[in-house]
Amino acid sequence: MKIICSGSDLSDAVGKVIKAVSGRSTNPVLEGIKLKAEQGTLTLTATDLELAIEKSIVADVKIEGETVVPGRLFSEFVRKLNKEQIELSIADGNQLKIRYMQSEGVLQCLPAEEYPEIKQLNDAQSFFIIKNEFKDLVNKVAFSVSSDESRPILKGVLLEIDDVSVTGVALDGYRLAKCVKPIEKTTAMMSAIVPARCITEIARLLEDSSDPVQISLQRNYMLVDLVHTKITSRLLDGDFINYKQIIPASFDTTVTVPKEQFESGLERAMLLARSEKNNLVRFDVKENVMQLSSTSEAGNITEKIPVKVTGMDIAISFNARYYAELLKFVQSEYIVIKFTNSSSPCVVVPTDSPEDFIYLILPVRMI
Repeated sequence: MKIICSGSDLSDAVGKVIKAVSGRSTNPVLEGIKLKAEQGTLTLTATDLELAIEKSIVADVKIEGETVVPGRLFSEFVRKLNKEQIELSIADGNQLKIRYMQSEGVLQCLPAEEYPEIKQLNDAQSFFIIKNEFKDLVNKVAFSVSSDESRPILKGVLLEIDDVSVTGVALDGYRLAKCVKPIEKTTAMMSAIVPARCITEIARLLEDSSDPVQISLQRNYMLVDLVHTKITSRLLDGDFINYKQIIPASFDTTVTVPKEQFESGLERAMLLARSEKNNLVRFDVKENVMQLSSTSEAGNITEKIPVKVTGMDIAISFNARYYAELLKFVQSEYIVIKFTNSSSPCVVVPTDSPEDFIYLILPVRMI
């Protein structure tokens, strides 16, 4: 193999695929990036067997060939060469020679034959969605997945596709996030559970754009094809929790609260709550005032926020971190919090998109 390419293009490509390189693996080849040169193109591939990213760049291919370079080292090396023309060539068996200006470096490589084949999706079902819409959906739900290894199915985001929309759902046993986005078209009604890490990386690789992207599903895999970049993810196998049964159908108390004031008040109340195991903040709703209070050995904090209340007074406590993480993704001026009683989950809805995004939080039982 011998090619000449732009250092800027190579650095950008390595920066994308490195996200799929395995950090710690019993198989050394998974810690590498596969380079394949053919027909005027250099294709870089990385995978940890759950997520795979392929990126192709234009190259002057003198001699076709392929090899596997050490991923982290190669990434750090080419990152410092993004303004140079670079020549890559295989020398002395499994050594990659990197020439730039009057200098050169040599990296020990592994045989490309040892690298796993990336799953090719043929005759897959697919749907089309605006890139910005998909990024927003992922951002609004993926943070709510579980980190519990004993419940691996909850470490994924459920995607449900019908003929007009895609619904994303994530939950961890204490909270649930659901977001619905319109789609351009689909070839079938289908569903999939995508590992949160994979779907988050996919969203990061999508540029901010109102152009549609094609997302394909086939058996245990999902593919996002961005022309010069392909991202393939394994899907989680199993039955997702019936989330529709978790969302309450009716509520006794509805509170409309200014988002900015609520967020700042909650942050101050959490200063003491953070010292406790469950970040406990108590909500007391009465006479168009929401009082947030927290107590620890260091003292106590009380915040009062004017709100609009419909229904009964209520006193209820929550792990405030769940609210704080939600509010990062809410852009509306007001949010609506719907309560049933002090032991039932509440539902949070931004006022500007009541059908697009809802968030459910279980309370902490008050003693």
